[in-house]
Amino acid sequence: MSVTCASRMRRAGYTLLAPFLGAFVIFLVLPLAQAGRLALEQTYGPQASRFVLFDNFVNLAADPLFWKAVGNTLVYTAGTILIQLPLALSLALLLNHPRLRGRAIYRLIFFSPQLMGMVFVAMLAGLMFEKRSGLINRALHALVGFDLDFAWLQVYIMPAMVITTLWMYVGFNMIYFLAALQNVERSLVEAASVDGAGPWARFRHVTIQAIRPVGSFVVLLSIIGSLQLFELPYVMLSATAGPQNRGLTIVMYLYQNGFEVGDLGYASAIGWVLGFILVAVAAVQVRVAQERA
Repeated sequence: MSVTCASRMRRAGYTLLAPFLGAFVIFLVLPLAQAGRLALEQTYGPQASRFVLFDNFVNLAADPLFWKAVGNTLVYTAGTILIQLPLALSLALLLNHPRLRGRAIYRLIFFSPQLMGMVFVAMLAGLMFEKRSGLINRALHALVGFDLDFAWLQVYIMPAMVITTLWMYVGFNMIYFLAALQNVERSLVEAASVDGAGPWARFRHVTIQAIRPVGSFVVLLSIIGSLQLFELPYVMLSATAGPQNRGLTIVMYLYQNGFEVGDLGYASAIGWVLGFILVAVAAVQVRVAQERA
């Protein structure tokens, strides 16, 4: 009897797992296998291809455009991490102050750009940085009193994208930090204050340590999102990489090779390299978090 019940429970478990396993195989395992096969081929459109083994990866290592895309992406990632996250934490500290009135309204204001979507924000940013009629040049014209037609998106592409990202994602990351700050034990802060710790010492030794897990998660999330940057430069620069490829990112270069050139094998190789980078970043982040814990 017990053997029969155990067998029925086992079959019931497999039955319940079957939809997930089927979706896992169809939407993850098979696409990864197809991408792995494509990375070992050179394709000429959707029909013609030839097996080249690891030549795509060898060519990728010597491709100056690929390294240009990697450099641009890393610059953008550094800008978003080093500027965006401290600003988001500062806003969270401000909104967490008990004496601040209207905190719910401020939270909505800072978070609202996230509701618009990256494509719409990129279109707005493109209009703001327009050469002649853009909001930036018009504001500068009002300040200095003479006509300005400075081409921001021709010279300062990465700074423009970092500024746009700040506007969109600072409020999003602020919510994470704010939730973490509201869970900091008040008794720890009060004990540190009784021991004579000043505001900076309490923030450094109590608050930062308490919100460190959330901070690590936000950093990892920001790095992964930055390395996969595509919509923002694609829309802002009107489906181009800008002059001298200053706006070229890894995913944009993947798109150009896969859908404009038609070499899906080379694009798959770029995708695998990006995937390895993301896995390495996540592994390092987890290792650092475990060592600190």
